[in-house]
Amino acid sequence: MRRRPLPLRILIRVLGILALSTADRYIGWIILRAYCLVACALTALFSLLEFVEQLASVGEGHYQVADAALYTLCTMPYRLLQVTPSAMLIGCLLGLGGLGRQSELTALRAAGMSEYRIGGTAIRLMIPIGLLLFLLAEYGIPISQQFAQQERSVALYTSLRSEDDFWAYGDRQYLHVQHFERRDIPTNIDVYEFNTDGTLAEYLHADRADIRPDGRWLLANATRKRLSGGSFQTEREAALMWQPFLSASQTQLLRLPPDSMPPIALYKYIRSLRQRHLQALLYEQEFWMKVDLPFATLAMILISFIFVFRPSRTQNTGSQIAIGACFGVVCSLAQQIAGNLDLVLDLNPAVAALAPSFLLMALAIGFFRRS
Repeated sequence: MRRRPLPLRILIRVLGILALSTADRYIGWIILRAYCLVACALTALFSLLEFVEQLASVGEGHYQVADAALYTLCTMPYRLLQVTPSAMLIGCLLGLGGLGRQSELTALRAAGMSEYRIGGTAIRLMIPIGLLLFLLAEYGIPISQQFAQQERSVALYTSLRSEDDFWAYGDRQYLHVQHFERRDIPTNIDVYEFNTDGTLAEYLHADRADIRPDGRWLLANATRKRLSGGSFQTEREAALMWQPFLSASQTQLLRLPPDSMPPIALYKYIRSLRQRHLQALLYEQEFWMKVDLPFATLAMILISFIFVFRPSRTQNTGSQIAIGACFGVVCSLAQQIAGNLDLVLDLNPAVAALAPSFLLMALAIGFFRRS
């Protein structure tokens, strides 16, 4: 019999995957429902912990309980992204484990569905879930994260940053940064200093600034105007060292945190930093952690198969689900620790982020094939 051409065989396989039977849709709906419930529960739990942590800042500046609640609410989408692997693991354990408790898995296998087909149904759920999470990370999370940080800064430190603008006040001085070159270099800087009676004492303008590690700013092409005797005295310097009134938290606002940047923009920003031979390790770490998210989710799904399809006469399904959930949480924590090892051991961020997921997938596939 003549074999079909390879492209045709691949097309048939793809169409076979997309053409789900009633049993496949039933299994997928059970797992999806369990995942949504677990994801909402974990997001709510960690959001509550974040809210309790924010309460420690209530009373500083104008920061109130409502501001803490708003900050927690706006950072929930990013928290949902973080709990996705663990939520998918527990969702598979609950969904497939529930089918096992009711002997529905046995009936499906008796009807001709293999463990591989049942597992494939769970894996196919990653396509719509992954697409929705990517859209959330690209368009939803950056807006909510930046809004939350700006509102918190306004309440705590009397400062405000938009995408291309930054205002801050302290020690009778107003700082205005009109533009950020390549997102982290302040340009067109204005500093207004006032006397105790509210009159203007000094005005300082600079074309750009280099923020030093000790917190001082090296201003380029600076112009200083002091009010003396009803007239301004002007001084111009090519380079001027200026000690800002900003706190460490306010200075961080001048650079967009990596978790508030969309994946595509984050990748382009890393390339621009490399072209200027600047340090981009924190941004690379965040980028590869986002890239690793679908692989970590797939690893958690494969781990769940070990406990769902494992033949056992001594343990009931409930205890297997509990052990699997604990094992998955430990693996998730180990992945997060491994993802930060590049900062300590000077490892490649891509290797540090992706290696644990691929290792877990290899172990899960090996155990699953044996069982």
